[in-house]
Amino acid sequence: MTLVAGIDSSTQSCKVVVCDTDTGAVVRQARAPHPDTTEVDPGVWWDAWQEASSGLLDGVRALAVAGQQHGMVTLDDAGDVVRPALLWNDTRSAHAASDLVAELGGADAWAKAVGSVPVASFTVTKLRWLASHEPALADRVERVLLPHDWLTWRLLGGDAAEPVTDRGDASGTGYWSPSSGEYRDDLLRRAFGRQIGLPRVAGPAETVGQTSDGILVGPGTGDNMGAALGLGARDGDVVVSLGTSGTVFAVHPDAVADPSGAVAGFADATGRYLPLVCTLNAARVLSAAAGMLGADLASLDRLALAAEPGAGGLVLLPYLDGERTPNLPDVAGSLHGLRRANMTPENFARAAVEGMLCGLADGLDALRDVGVRVRRILLVGGGARSEAVQAAAPVILGAPVTVPGPGEYVALGAARQAAWVLAGTAEPPEWTVDAASALDAADAAAADTGVADTGAGEAVRSRYTEARRAAHG
Repeated sequence: MTLVAGIDSSTQSCKVVVCDTDTGAVVRQARAPHPDTTEVDPGVWWDAWQEASSGLLDGVRALAVAGQQHGMVTLDDAGDVVRPALLWNDTRSAHAASDLVAELGGADAWAKAVGSVPVASFTVTKLRWLASHEPALADRVERVLLPHDWLTWRLLGGDAAEPVTDRGDASGTGYWSPSSGEYRDDLLRRAFGRQIGLPRVAGPAETVGQTSDGILVGPGTGDNMGAALGLGARDGDVVVSLGTSGTVFAVHPDAVADPSGAVAGFADATGRYLPLVCTLNAARVLSAAAGMLGADLASLDRLALAAEPGAGGLVLLPYLDGERTPNLPDVAGSLHGLRRANMTPENFARAAVEGMLCGLADGLDALRDVGVRVRRILLVGGGARSEAVQAAAPVILGAPVTVPGPGEYVALGAARQAAWVLAGTAEPPEWTVDAASALDAADAAAADTGVADTGAGEAVRSRYTEARRAAHG
């Protein structure tokens, strides 16, 4: 049996899976936690990787890293970290984002330049914030990497190793263009004030080096790109992922540029594209709602399922950590439509589920607007395990929904890339246990679920839209 490993270095933890290259079957796996924060010493990621991989890599021939997108890792001329990495969910650069958009001539100019309109999540805005607010530290910076770039670099030995990235993760920086396949150094200099070193963009299945143990290393990718690869997503499959953040994305044949800024025109990990909409608030909306009710997640499910669709008119705008889409980094969540008759735990639980899904339904509409075909929804992530979410999703999203079996799809995508590195083929290997095969077999069942009670879903979304407009214009 030939083995490969995939690493998912996410906001919350480091997960490692070891897979059989012939079938994709997971033979070993482990994880280690990351701190719950918006800035962190990257050394924490390395420590978590070492803990999770300890005793796991015997016989592994190749590995790759999929990591949280957008984070800013700054290095000095000796390769040392200058300051704690700012993560995607750190919104302190919101004003820098607004300034950069205006300076280039507006959202349309950015969409044409790099396929996306920068918000606080993007690396380019964090570089502007650093240059403006911590100039002494900014003066020490000689190179900027993304989280997955930094881990890959450390796996290759660091210091003298060549830093590399891939087109998927690079497309989330705000200074690399998916349509041209080139860095926009002018935008980097606009943000930071001078040129600094950037990682080389490696090919999708390129061997970029090896570890000290002789394990081949692939270029890696961003977490959403890894999930698409791990799921085997195909044309017409739209992935809705409910993790720390909520994402709606699809593999697409063409580069996308959305001047509204709702859709980020990312590249994927295979040479194609991955238009994506991201919200800051997803599964943690459910855990926060459960905590407010003094309940666990299973009890929250029971309460939500006991309420009627629409939660008796109760609407939750779930902007608990600010929001990325819509771009409202400084707002707070709010509850609308309160009346004595609907102030029940059941309705609040239902409103939390529906509020989270309504934001993602808006994202699905935005993908349709840029030409993405929606055949079915693949619902993944920790929040997808909720029975209430599974029941409400077809209603709110307005499309057939399939929930693949539980799996570490980001790590599986990284492992599949590692197997591709070994195979040296034009396309990634077809794994018999991957989500694509399982979901193809489930097509009939997915179609049978249909889109239950479309009118109820439209009514819920209409009230959500009214509440959002009343609160934020």
